[in-house]
Amino acid sequence: MIDPPNRVGGHRLFVAVAATSVLGFLAVFFAWPVVAIIGLGVGGDLLGTFAEPSTARLVGFTLGQAAASTVVALLAGMPLAFVLARVALPGKAVIRALVTVPFVLPTIVVGMAFRAVFDVDGAASSAVAIVLANAFFNVAVVARTVGGFWSHLDRRVEDSARTLGASGLRAFRSVTLPALAPAIGSATAVVFLFCSTSFGVVLVLGGGSLRTLETEIYLRTVELLDLSGAAALSLIQLSAVVTALGLASFARKRRESALRLRRADEAIRAPRGREWWVVGVAASVLAALLTPILGLLVRSVSGRNGWTFDGYRALSGTGADGTLEVSGWEAVSQSLRTAADATWIAMLLGLLASIVLVSVRRRSAEAMDAALMLPLGVSAVTIGFGYLVTLHLLPGDLRTSPLLVPFAQALVVTPLVIRTVLPVLRAIDPRLRDAAATLGAGPWRVRSAIDLPLALRSVCAAAGFGFVVALGEFGATSFLARPDTATLPVVIARLLSRPGESNLQMAYAACSLLMVVTALAVIAIESVRVRTHGVEEF
Repeated sequence: MIDPPNRVGGHRLFVAVAATSVLGFLAVFFAWPVVAIIGLGVGGDLLGTFAEPSTARLVGFTLGQAAASTVVALLAGMPLAFVLARVALPGKAVIRALVTVPFVLPTIVVGMAFRAVFDVDGAASSAVAIVLANAFFNVAVVARTVGGFWSHLDRRVEDSARTLGASGLRAFRSVTLPALAPAIGSATAVVFLFCSTSFGVVLVLGGGSLRTLETEIYLRTVELLDLSGAAALSLIQLSAVVTALGLASFARKRRESALRLRRADEAIRAPRGREWWVVGVAASVLAALLTPILGLLVRSVSGRNGWTFDGYRALSGTGADGTLEVSGWEAVSQSLRTAADATWIAMLLGLLASIVLVSVRRRSAEAMDAALMLPLGVSAVTIGFGYLVTLHLLPGDLRTSPLLVPFAQALVVTPLVIRTVLPVLRAIDPRLRDAAATLGAGPWRVRSAIDLPLALRSVCAAAGFGFVVALGEFGATSFLARPDTATLPVVIARLLSRPGESNLQMAYAACSLLMVVTALAVIAIESVRVRTHGVEEF
């Protein structure tokens, strides 16, 4: 049965309206502010900023620490990927949740956790701490991206190599590793992108002496009002982001092509022989991931005079000598409200974008997908400052709107929603849709009867992950939130900027509270996690 023209036309109209709405939001709340900031700085001495010796050092340290962090994350994540993909162990859901928790922790919490465990006195130790903290944050990307792909590979090819006399290591190098290359390439590009734009980690651990492009843009914009310099650095950062996104897109396409060519193998088995060594390494990595988390919890209940809960009790106040304009618990409430608003905005945009991306031609989908990923790598400070110089031109002056911070957070969460939901929609067998259409269902009925039930769990997971990411977003929020509407990450940063043991204890308590809420949310999300084509997406 062929769909009536009015049904097909209605669906095409919806796709067109959805694409216009999503791209319109991206244009107003991303492209316009970024272009405005760059435009303000173009009149300055851009070439002079490029030529400054400090710029070369900034770029070198940014790329160097990102590369080192990526290597550490890959080395730590591969054993975990093997365990998640191939090993039958009790409590795999708990292991998967523990691996995922670091990825969704607020960056400022990660910085505080490493500050609680490691001595960061000096540039060398600070650099090492930054590399380890960024790797800690991104191990989950490697473990879940590579592990999801690995679980799909046909194990019989590797077993055949072993039967022909190859050792386990040689079989891995010659058979498994080349097959995993697309997933490893995709994970590498994404991890490098996240590490090169890290903000909270460098802000807490850098000690003011070590700065990346992201923190330097913040310094020049907020403290020095050097718009020309900030614009020049934003252009450098944007070029690096576009390159990383291009590599990630290329690797993702190779991964999807590989999945279509190989038979899925969902079977896992107990480890054998030397595989136990890999399991042991994975257990060591997991213990290392838990060390900063446990160190932060311990530090939150210990002070100069021993064990104390003064930090948690201080959450009902505003810090020493009125450091804050809101209490800690008011900041918690504000964080929850802001994250909820950001989540529903991001879910609306992400679901509309996902429907568009599976409905339009491939080249159009690739261009739109790349555009929607750009906010992940552009300085949140640039976006936040751009809001202040552009949004007053819109009716109602959105700079005073309570939705200002949620809009900025939604830009970060929307790509996460798309990356979680889109693979599921693409994985749905088109024959199911064809069968429903043959039975007389129109496009909307097909979506509600076929797509929605199959994608519902991924939608729930996307909403949960989006909420915890928005809850801990710090970059744009630190610039846009007013003192009387500060969120918990902003409160933590302000407490750290003021001297006093009581402020420090309160900051550690707030970090621990935020971490516990995040961990509980991840565990809840894991109960409805989705595996699509054997590849797990965030």
